[in-house]
Amino acid sequence: MDINWKDLPFGYFKTDYNVRCYHRDGKWGELEISSSEHINIHMAATALHYGQEAFEGMKAFRGKDGKIRLFRWEENAKRIRRSGRGVMMAEVTDELFIEAITKVVKLNEKYVPPYGLGASLYIRPLLIGSGPEVGVKPSSEYLFMVFVGPVGPYFKEGFNPVELQIISDYDRASPNGTGHIKVGGNYAASLIALDRGKKEGFASVIFRSAADKDYIDEAGPANFFGIKGNTYITPDSDSILPSITNMSLRRLARDMGMKVEKRPVTIDEIVDFDEVGACGTAAVISPIKKIVCRDTGKVFEYCKDGKAGPISTKLYNALKDIQEGAADDPYGWNTIVE
Repeated sequence: MDINWKDLPFGYFKTDYNVRCYHRDGKWGELEISSSEHINIHMAATALHYGQEAFEGMKAFRGKDGKIRLFRWEENAKRIRRSGRGVMMAEVTDELFIEAITKVVKLNEKYVPPYGLGASLYIRPLLIGSGPEVGVKPSSEYLFMVFVGPVGPYFKEGFNPVELQIISDYDRASPNGTGHIKVGGNYAASLIALDRGKKEGFASVIFRSAADKDYIDEAGPANFFGIKGNTYITPDSDSILPSITNMSLRRLARDMGMKVEKRPVTIDEIVDFDEVGACGTAAVISPIKKIVCRDTGKVFEYCKDGKAGPISTKLYNALKDIQEGAADDPYGWNTIVE
């Protein structure tokens, strides 16, 4: 196996095995191992017609000690259950979730990148309505599966600062909709805006609040945060997906002596931020050097020296060191894959 670990993109990578489990007659069956990249699905499955689908994104890291670590898997298990409830699907238990994650990582252990190269094993749990329905109603059968693949940074720039665009003519999610859960429809709704933003030279786009356009919503597929003085600030809204990475950064910031604010963030106030960034499982932290408002042309600039700000850098290193076993894990966030 010859893999260029240092230059891995963030994309699909074929590995040897995936795992699957069906929910039928009100209960989960046995976990199955498959080497196929395909699933057989009924043409009338609710996932295909009514969007009964949810997924997670998480990572396994090869530690400095050679051991493989899962980062905060319990939070991913909670979130896929919330997502399942949000679109009326069967809920994946903690026991099934960790059994599936552990098994698929161990089966594909040779694809976990070496320590220190900025790569990781991305884990994609997927829950879909697999039973046939023609009327608009929940499925009677569900499929939970997990596949994995080695990945590099989500943004090609890695931890180097990126440029983002604020838009107002597309919404990622509506108030009282599904923005707070991790379902495919939210991402489908963002594709046109993200594609246009990339064609116009931006790494991603920042969506405004759908109801009034006055507030920051999400930074494309990631949460937004800002640093002002000694305060870590991140938007709060019922249409924002709660990021496990953001949750972890807030804890680290507090323990570094910073004040943490999770609240609505207006477009106008970001001019006063010292640092801004996007955070999530895939990106970890992507520092932002420039934000351009597409409709007004207004420009907000950061990282004047071309480098990530000191606090973003400190938070990034602290989180990565815990994930990779290069620092103590006082929070018990890691689970060693035995």
